[in-house]
Amino acid sequence: MPSEYISICMRFTSAESKRKESAKKLEAFQSRMAHAKRFSQIPMSKCMRDLCKEEDYTFLNCLGKQDERLEDSTCLESEYQEKQEERIRHRQEREQLEREKQCEKEEQQKEKDKQWKSHVAELAVQRKAIHAKLDRLREFRDFQKKVVLQDLGLDPGSENESVKHLLMRL
Repeated sequence: MPSEYISICMRFTSAESKRKESAKKLEAFQSRMAHAKRFSQIPMSKCMRDLCKEEDYTFLNCLGKQDERLEDSTCLESEYQEKQEERIRHRQEREQLEREKQCEKEEQQKEKDKQWKSHVAELAVQRKAIHAKLDRLREFRDFQKKVVLQDLGLDPGSENESVKHLLMRL
């Protein structure tokens, strides 16, 4: 079924193009005939008429070629316009993709910043916990030193090498 439709459409388009081509030929022939009628009304010698006829046909052929050039230039203009529109469309698509990529990069940067801030906050909490442990250890060392000095019967403010050595071993 679709192949029949396609073949019918192809026949229609080929018939349409043939009809347009024959219409162009008919128009060119009619313009030549009109020129021939006007040309025959001018009085001149047979030799001169042949010369003019050749020049006229050359001139008419040039006119026909100019008409074709006009049609070609119209086609070229439409093709140029289509290409221009396509370039504009591609540029807009590229710009849109660029904007999307930029937004994506910004979102990724925001996410990285958020992760970094949470990481820094976590490190700050860990640092506070470590400082708290260090302070407790120092207090414990001071308490331990005080107890050892009391057990040995020494003054807590005195510095003794044997006490330092003993505390290091503990």
